[in-house]
Amino acid sequence: MGILSFIKEAGEKLFGAASTPAQAAPAAPDLAALNKTAGDAIATYIRSQGLDATNLQVTYDGTSHTVTVAGEAADQPTKDKILVAAGNVQNVDKVDDQLTVTTPAAAPTQFHTVVSGDNLWKIAEKYYGSGAKNDVIFQANTPMLKSPDKIYPGQVLVIPPQ
Repeated sequence: MGILSFIKEAGEKLFGAASTPAQAAPAAPDLAALNKTAGDAIATYIRSQGLDATNLQVTYDGTSHTVTVAGEAADQPTKDKILVAAGNVQNVDKVDDQLTVTTPAAAPTQFHTVVSGDNLWKIAEKYYGSGAKNDVIFQANTPMLKSPDKIYPGQVLVIPPQ
């Protein structure tokens, strides 16, 4: 549990216009409704990736650009994918991880923020000492990654333990 940082200008465009949902709100009641709509959109996106958790709750705070994710994931890889899916959304700067895991992992998960010039081969070399293990990273990030060649700067990837 904790806070994961993301680059809010990168990611899936779930909110339509380039402005954040909270910026369009002139008053507090509208802000709450927009935050709820954004949280619901992120939850729907997570589920559309085939990811879910028992009692999954997703809230969005447009003022701090923070998504809070709570519930119980079946295992650590599912939890990691849910957190990355929630964070790799445009206008999300942080994910507050309140998820628990039914079956905890023995080794902690690492995360990698993609920079210009990165590819899965280079990332695998960095974390595993061999670019040939790039498929491990790809598999850990599916279904969000549709192709190993489609990563972008600012995207956060799950780097599973060896």
